[in-house]
Amino acid sequence: MSSPFIQAIREHLRARHYSKRTEQTYIYWILGYIRFHNREHPNNLTADHIVQYLEFLAVTQKVTPSTQKTALNALMYLYKRFLNWDQTLLDLGDFHRAKAQKKIPVVLSKNEIRSVFACLQGEYLSCAKMMYGSGLRVMEVCRLRVKDIDFERLTVAVNDGKGRKNRITTLSESCVDDLRRQLEICKAYFQEDTQAERWDGVYLPYALARKYPNAPFEFSWQYLFPARQRSLDKREEKVRRHHIYDRSLQRAVKKAVLNAGINKPATCHSFRHSFATHLLERGADIRTVQEQLGHSDVQTTEIYTHVLNRGGHAVKSPLEDL
Repeated sequence: MSSPFIQAIREHLRARHYSKRTEQTYIYWILGYIRFHNREHPNNLTADHIVQYLEFLAVTQKVTPSTQKTALNALMYLYKRFLNWDQTLLDLGDFHRAKAQKKIPVVLSKNEIRSVFACLQGEYLSCAKMMYGSGLRVMEVCRLRVKDIDFERLTVAVNDGKGRKNRITTLSESCVDDLRRQLEICKAYFQEDTQAERWDGVYLPYALARKYPNAPFEFSWQYLFPARQRSLDKREEKVRRHHIYDRSLQRAVKKAVLNAGINKPATCHSFRHSFATHLLERGADIRTVQEQLGHSDVQTTEIYTHVLNRGGHAVKSPLEDL
């Protein structure tokens, strides 16, 4: 059981409609900060204590820049929004930032992707095809709803993606038959739920459930890849059918990569990397790829041009001249 202070932070986050994952992440880093300072109440600490913790993460724990930034965001939420500290009290000045390690995305060849697909089946295969065919992140594909698929226009609507951004991306014709079969599975679960002794409808983010009170019980709002069992949503004490668990999908893909004999550290995200790289190889404009991936800055997308430039045909080896 968490302390009253941590529970109050949790309720504060929920009242402002933060996602469950963000809630878990912020609580994790706030607890880590409190434990680092011998369980001293945050109101008794200063900006210097925040810096000490952030530098501990960077220097001793050697976390990545994104991890250190996440911890900083959690602490800023704690002090600015929950404890209502004035900005003048939170001047951190210069502190040791975690150093970024340049990583080249793991990209699978088309033959490797075929091999991984051959080692997957059912909903996991459909999800993998969507991640590669539409450039979706793992949580984006897990959270897809029935209404997000447009078979007429061959598009996928990604709502509330990373950074709470929305976008429209392409739907491969190769996925259509799989998704139509998946819809039949969804309908079967939906009928089971509507006839259940207790079912409180599908989860809707933010205030949508209040704005559209009937939506949680409509088929179009159900998850495209639903969990096999209903479960209790502890945040709201309601019985729901959640979407498939992202960790289960990740484990299935990891196992498929191993079974396919691929000696690359490929993950679900490698499908998204491969989607972008293969689009560029086919001559797609960098701006088009940026829109498909939902990147705010084109520089983020340009990493894939570096992947292309480092390919086997980019530089001719001097060994060829011997």
